[in-house]
Amino acid sequence: MSTSSPEAVKKLLENMQTDLRSLSMECKKKFPPVKEAAESGIVKIKTIAARNTDILAALKENSSEVVQPFLMGCGTKEPKITQLCLAAIQRLMSHEVVSEAAAGNIINMLWQLMENGLEELKLLQTVLVLLTTNTVVHDEVLSKAIVLCFRLHFTKDNITNNTAAATVRQVVTVVFERMVAEDERFKGIVEQPPPVQGNTNRRSVSTLRPSAKDAYMLFQDLCQLVNADAPYWLVGMTEMTRTFGLELLESVLNDFPGVFLQHQEFSFLLKERVCPLVIKLFSPNIKFRQGTSSTTPPAPVEKPYFPICMRLLRVVSVLIKHFYSLLVTECEIFLSLLVKFLDGEKPQWLRAVAVESVHRLCVQPHLLCSFCQSYDMKQHSTKVFRDIVNALGSFIQSLFIVPNGGSTAAVSAPAGGSGSGAQGTAPGGPGTGGGSGTLTTQAAFEYRGTWIPLMTVSVQGSAKATYLEMLDKVEPPSIPEGYAMSVAFSALLDLVRGITSMIERELTAEEERAAEFRETHPEQEWKPEPGAHLVWEEMVNASWCGLLAALSLLLDASTDEAATENILKAEMTMASLCGRLGLVTPRDAFITAICKASLPPHYALTVLSSNSSNLSSKAFSIQGQSVQIISPSSESHQQVVAVGQPLAAQPQGTVVLTAKNIQCMRTLLNLAHCHGAVLGTSWQLVLATLQHLVWILGLKPAVGGALKPGRAVEGPSTVLTTAVMTDLPVISNILSRLFESSQYLDDVSLHHLINALCSLSLEAMEMAYGNNKEPSLFAVAKLLETGLVNMDRIEILWRPLTGHLLEVCQHPNSRMREWGAEALTALIKAGLAYKHDPPLAHNQRLQLLLLNPLKELSNVLHADIRQKQLECVLQILQSQGDSLGPGWPLVLGVIGAIRNDQGESLIRTAFQCLQLVVTDFLPTMPCTCLQIVVDVAGSFGLQNQELNISLTSIGLLWNISDYFFQRGEAITQELEREEEALQKQAQEKGEALNRPFHPAPPFDCLWLCLYAKLGELCVDPRPAVRKSGGQTLFSTIAAHGTLLQQPTWHIVVWKVLFQLLDCVRTSSTTADKEKIESGGGNILIHHSRDTAEKQWAETWVLTLAGVARIFNTRRYLLQQLGDFFEAWEVLLNHIQSAALSKNNEVSLAALKSFQEILQIVTPVRDSDRAADALAAMGVPPVLIDPLSASGPGRPLVRSDSLVERLTRYNGAELQAPPPGEESALEDSALWWSAWNTWYRTGTESTRPPSGPAEKLAFIPSQPFLTALVQIFPALYQHIKANFSMDDLKKLGVILYGAVSVPISSDASPFILPSYTEATLTSLQEAVLTALDVLQKAICVGPENLQIMYPAIFEQLLLFVEFSCKPPQYGRVETKHVANAKYNQAEWVALNYVPFAERSLEVMVDLYHKTACHKAVITEKVLQNIIKTLRMPLGLKYACPSESTWKLAVSSLLKVLSIGLPVARQHASSGKFDTMWPELANAFEDFLFTKSTPPDNLSIQEFQQNESIDVEVVQLISTEILPFANFIPKDFVAQIMTMLNKGSIHSQAPSFTEAEIDVRMREEFSKVCFETLLQFSFSNKVSTPQEGYISRMALSVLLKRAQDVLRRYVEDERLSGRCPLPRQQVTEIIFVLKAISTLMDSLKKTQPENVDGNTWAQVIALYPTLVECITCSSSEVSAALQEALGPFKDFMQPPVSKVQNGES
Repeated sequence: MSTSSPEAVKKLLENMQTDLRSLSMECKKKFPPVKEAAESGIVKIKTIAARNTDILAALKENSSEVVQPFLMGCGTKEPKITQLCLAAIQRLMSHEVVSEAAAGNIINMLWQLMENGLEELKLLQTVLVLLTTNTVVHDEVLSKAIVLCFRLHFTKDNITNNTAAATVRQVVTVVFERMVAEDERFKGIVEQPPPVQGNTNRRSVSTLRPSAKDAYMLFQDLCQLVNADAPYWLVGMTEMTRTFGLELLESVLNDFPGVFLQHQEFSFLLKERVCPLVIKLFSPNIKFRQGTSSTTPPAPVEKPYFPICMRLLRVVSVLIKHFYSLLVTECEIFLSLLVKFLDGEKPQWLRAVAVESVHRLCVQPHLLCSFCQSYDMKQHSTKVFRDIVNALGSFIQSLFIVPNGGSTAAVSAPAGGSGSGAQGTAPGGPGTGGGSGTLTTQAAFEYRGTWIPLMTVSVQGSAKATYLEMLDKVEPPSIPEGYAMSVAFSALLDLVRGITSMIERELTAEEERAAEFRETHPEQEWKPEPGAHLVWEEMVNASWCGLLAALSLLLDASTDEAATENILKAEMTMASLCGRLGLVTPRDAFITAICKASLPPHYALTVLSSNSSNLSSKAFSIQGQSVQIISPSSESHQQVVAVGQPLAAQPQGTVVLTAKNIQCMRTLLNLAHCHGAVLGTSWQLVLATLQHLVWILGLKPAVGGALKPGRAVEGPSTVLTTAVMTDLPVISNILSRLFESSQYLDDVSLHHLINALCSLSLEAMEMAYGNNKEPSLFAVAKLLETGLVNMDRIEILWRPLTGHLLEVCQHPNSRMREWGAEALTALIKAGLAYKHDPPLAHNQRLQLLLLNPLKELSNVLHADIRQKQLECVLQILQSQGDSLGPGWPLVLGVIGAIRNDQGESLIRTAFQCLQLVVTDFLPTMPCTCLQIVVDVAGSFGLQNQELNISLTSIGLLWNISDYFFQRGEAITQELEREEEALQKQAQEKGEALNRPFHPAPPFDCLWLCLYAKLGELCVDPRPAVRKSGGQTLFSTIAAHGTLLQQPTWHIVVWKVLFQLLDCVRTSSTTADKEKIESGGGNILIHHSRDTAEKQWAETWVLTLAGVARIFNTRRYLLQQLGDFFEAWEVLLNHIQSAALSKNNEVSLAALKSFQEILQIVTPVRDSDRAADALAAMGVPPVLIDPLSASGPGRPLVRSDSLVERLTRYNGAELQAPPPGEESALEDSALWWSAWNTWYRTGTESTRPPSGPAEKLAFIPSQPFLTALVQIFPALYQHIKANFSMDDLKKLGVILYGAVSVPISSDASPFILPSYTEATLTSLQEAVLTALDVLQKAICVGPENLQIMYPAIFEQLLLFVEFSCKPPQYGRVETKHVANAKYNQAEWVALNYVPFAERSLEVMVDLYHKTACHKAVITEKVLQNIIKTLRMPLGLKYACPSESTWKLAVSSLLKVLSIGLPVARQHASSGKFDTMWPELANAFEDFLFTKSTPPDNLSIQEFQQNESIDVEVVQLISTEILPFANFIPKDFVAQIMTMLNKGSIHSQAPSFTEAEIDVRMREEFSKVCFETLLQFSFSNKVSTPQEGYISRMALSVLLKRAQDVLRRYVEDERLSGRCPLPRQQVTEIIFVLKAISTLMDSLKKTQPENVDGNTWAQVIALYPTLVECITCSSSEVSAALQEALGPFKDFMQPPVSKVQNGES
């Protein structure tokens, strides 16, 4: 309820009346005046209440009178009454019904009571109520009230004292609060400043308002009192203490700073009174030295007094905090003093409170900033801020170095850290074994044996002091051990935290402003205010050395994880701040500190040592004391968590990592992760350290560059405790995240990072030189990681990144370069796979940039790197093959960069890439790259490491050619477009277009490159490659040659084909004849390929055949080229040189090619449909690419354009050449050229060796000769028109030579028939065929050709002679085939019999046709035939083969049957005169041969042979004797003699009886006899000659009959009972029959025709016949009967001797 509400007023009135009544009651007896006053007071109150509406105001007005009774009551000095009155007065006060006058009276009354020492607490209460409820008391009254309180403070009663002290404090506060309220009221009113007097007196307060004046006077007097001077205003003070005064001053200054700052008078007081006072009071502390106190000082020095000193420091804190701006100079003094108090020589308590004061400053970064601005940045000014920081630092150091004199506990600290004797809490002392992780140890610092516990002194960021608050202590307190350290530590941390967060806030705000400014003024440049940065930089520059020294020391000494964490955090934030401000040295220094702390103590790391040596050489002089940065203590009581190997070039021992090292490492990672952007060049430090830590922990790079725990490769294995094992994945993860976060760095920072990694890597490379120890791969792995996360801006870092990795790839250490390659290839793959913007397809430059390092890798010689490179290419092809575009030349270049010294596996991988390209990517690459593909495929063919790859690559070339063929049209268009562009460029530069095979169109050039490559493969040293290359070359030309323009063929022929032929010929002729033992491994080589020469022979064969085939199939196309004839000649020349080569295989093949180009195998000509054309070329229709079909919906048919094109190119070949296009003349020239070649070849190859049989003479093989001869018929067809006799003679020589060539003994079993079989060799057949062709041609040819017949006969007869007289081949000794043992004779003569016989048949046949030809007659062909046949006929049984003479006979018979009539016809001309004697001799030689039949001749065979003889006789009887008148006499006589000879049995003496009858050739004799007989009685004797024949025949006949009969009779007699042989019986019967025949004939003949001599002979037979009658054989008897019968006709009586008159 408020004091002014009606109820309250009513209650007040009632209470007052009650009080007055009580007062009158109490004073009734003793103090009547008081009673009366009380009663009148009651009346008065009632009156006031009745009269006034505003009762309170009325009461206040009359308050003096109202209060009077109570004042009088107090005057009685009776406790009861006094208490009652004071209570009543307080009630009035609290209702604010006391006027100023009344208040004065009340104060005076209270003063009296005070002086009498009555109701002291009630007094204080009353004063307080009076002063707090209203403002009526001021000036002297106020000062009296205040003095009253002060006086009560100094009474003997403790309670009173304390109450009074509290009241004084409250009253002082009230005075100042009134002033503040007054200022508030007047705030809006601008007052005229009073005229300034010349010298304002310090007590001139006229300008102040009332409340302000009171406050002023009060404050001034407080200063006077503390200074022990008399007060001006507080009159009546009897005593005062400094401590109380200082407390009051501090509270005023602290609570009402605004008063002093707004009122100049008060500011004046501060400057003039307070500061000098403080400085004066400080003096004993300044002069005092703890050390000097024991000796007698020269002058007595007042000892520092704790209560005053402490309070002074509190005042100073307040002054600095609130009035720094007013008291710049004074503060400089205060701060310097503070710094001095931290000195080691000052008492411990003083240092403690000083540290607390410093801590208070440290939590006010803005204040520190002002210090820096006001002092440190001014010239000739004390560097206060730096001194504060350094003082803190040296204070901390001194705690470690100086034994802690002020503390008893410190004495028992283990000296030198030996054991944990008295100090049970010393963590990890040697006694507890270092593994004290399980004990909950007290946080502490320990350094070189000094152990200082760490307490929690205040919450972070607030300076809660302990000793500065000990206002009740008079004696200095004892400071617990570690307290000062803990405060200093907190101060240090707060200082760092404050400065950094303040500056960073400002920086961030500035960046925001800058960003805003750029948005609004994009074209202008942002210029920050120049001043701000300077202050911040100065703050850092001033403080960093001290901070770093202190923090490093603490970090080294810290044994508590949380403390360590705080220290590291401080170092990190400082490093980051320095980085943001661009202060490189301090940044690097802090980073170095963290780095060093991460590594084991004394770890040799050059980057750090060089850096810290700059630092440690700076000693920081703090107040004349030189303070070194303390080097880390070696003995550390930290938990060891890892043991590993140091990363060094020379293997050293192991090093240990402690938990703290790991903690520092994590801070380092954190620093790099969060503040990477400001690290700049100190990335080097950070990364170097991380690298070493990673190494010691044994982390190894895994895929993508992340580091995973791996085992150390050599040396003592890394030992990791479980504590660190759990950390490793985290560390590894942070490490990776660190590099992932590089994507948020700006370009410059990123470059710093890359450079740092590169130089780290260079160091690692240096270290790995010259040994194959495991290298550090940290840098390489992290370069990879960084590259991978920065793909979006890869361009800016690609060159340094890949440039360095390429260097790594060339490193001799295999592990190092393997990772270099791994990283490089991973980056390239990732770069190509990344979705760039714009995509790579539209950013050719970037694509080439990405692929370029891949190409550079080709210059590295190490196979493992090339392997990686090629695997990368393979993967790129598999994943990005379709989108390589302009990158193809690079990729192909890589694939093709193989060399023979690179080993199989490399070549195999590269080849896989190529196969992939050829199978999948030809359509996607630009056509300009196709030529490169051809080159690359070719180079794989030429490599000599892996034969299979060479062969497969030739297959690829074939596939490529197919692709060209199918996509011809598209490729042509693209290439032509490209060509135009190039041409334009070349013209602009004024150069000629430089391209292989230039004049040919680009598509043709592609083909030519392909052909040229295949051509190179055709002369590879390896036979298999040559073979494959050759086959492919000719197949491609055959299959796809039609696509070439006509002029291009010229290049193909001269530049590709002939060049190839030349090379092959040269290589073959110079090839080695040494035998190759085996083809590597256990492969056996067939003997036909066991020398290089033989292998080259195969190549020569293939090549020649291929070229010939092309000439054959493309004849009409090539003929349209101008120089076809020259080409033809060159080709023939090649064929000739091959045919004459000393290698059977080559020579034979050459002839085959010869046959081919002569079109013995004729190409299809009559087709004029394109489809057939394709078929003719051997292209199955499927090969034609469906993509070129014109419409999407069409079934698979050939596109028209291709057909047109084929017909265009192929037209010449596919249709027969139009009439008149090739002149017959040119054609015949070609053929005659071929004939000359044939002739030269034949002559050379069949010419027998001239000298004695040399071993080395080369004798051509049969197949070769056969082929050679077989060529002639075809050739002849073309040259027959002009084939002359000379040519025929040349031919004859060759044929003869060919047939005469013997066979080498080892080939004979294959060529020769077994001796008994009569077959011809193919060569002999060919020879006969050739002659046959000739004779047929002559036969149908014009007359003039017929003169050639005799020549042919001559040739054939030569061959016939071979049957008895094999030809000689030079002087080569040959064995006859029958007796050749294969191993004896080198050469075996052929069995010529079958050939001779066949020739004979041919000849007979020919003669049959041509006997009547003039030439045949003139040239005495018949005579020659007979002459030749005489040889086998004469030899008969002595012939090499029995069949020969039989054939000779039958042939003779045939020939004669044709020839004799002709001869008779021409008898008169005498052309045949010489023939007859030959014939007679032939008959003679044959029928009466000198050779004896072989012993083993069977009866049947003998009889067959006899029948042949009979045939001859029959011929004589039918063809010769009947025409005796046309035949020379001598001849007939010879024949008669012969018949006679034949009809008489001529028996060989050696015959056994049994055989005689057979051997007598009875049948033959009989025929001879019959023939004789027949011609004996020729009735028509027309010419004397005929009669002569008859007479001769008869006489012969009779003579023979006589002989036979005689012999028979004789034999019969001898034989006795035994019958005679059948043969003889037959003979006798025959003779008897002949006699009877003769008798018949004689009977019929005119007697004058019979010669007397004949009669005599006939009659002479008779007795002999009679003698035969005794014979026993019935047959003989029968015959005898018949023979004797006719004699009766001639039995007449003898005529008289004298007849016709004669006697």
